[in-house]
Amino acid sequence: MPELLAVRGLRSGYGEAVVVQGIDLSLAQGESLALLGRNGTGKTTLLNTIAGATRRHAGSIVLGGLDITTLASHKRAAAGIGWVPQERNIFKSLTVDENLSAVARPGAWTIAGAYGMFPRLAERKANMGNELSGGEQQMLAVARALVLNPKLLLLDEPLEGLAPIIVEELLRSIACVVRDEGMSAIIVEQNPRHILPITQRAVVLDRGAIVHAGDSDELLRDKATLDAWLSVNAGTPRASG
Repeated sequence: MPELLAVRGLRSGYGEAVVVQGIDLSLAQGESLALLGRNGTGKTTLLNTIAGATRRHAGSIVLGGLDITTLASHKRAAAGIGWVPQERNIFKSLTVDENLSAVARPGAWTIAGAYGMFPRLAERKANMGNELSGGEQQMLAVARALVLNPKLLLLDEPLEGLAPIIVEELLRSIACVVRDEGMSAIIVEQNPRHILPITQRAVVLDRGAIVHAGDSDELLRDKATLDAWLSVNAGTPRASG
């Protein structure tokens, strides 16, 4: 598989504070990556830096052969970054249909395809964004990223705070996108048991640096590493919402 994303020597953060320390990371076309680590280890900062929403102190980011290191976030989106931040960033004053049509670009993922992926959205296409539940807003945020027809999908804790039934729905949809449709993706998730079964590779961050990199299925079987870096046994169930 040809290389899609190349991150080299990346140091970034907010203002003068450096959070991510010398990250080297690559992703092949059609490959999916689980980005794991405890709270505050730099996962969101790394995703935000790839999307263009932090201050870069050093290093480079190349997407599909194009150096996007200094591009503004909207130009990175045009270059092929589909980003779903923790805040979701949907247009709450627009309908579901307007949210999708406002950003859709030509490609394999159409608005009709997004509705097929998320039937709940099809049922509520005339509802305003602020009339949706938290789970439906998250579905809309993912659907908006898909209809951009990106080269690379960035998902920052897409399951956070959602009711178990919604978590299951979203996991099925994400698995379809990255495993069955072959979209390249980096997914930040607190619970490795949720995301490792549907991704190919995994990276664990600690204190802004990579402390483990390997195949997702191998990490899922490696209880010692999971316990050491992710405190799996000490985890608590998600809150419903």
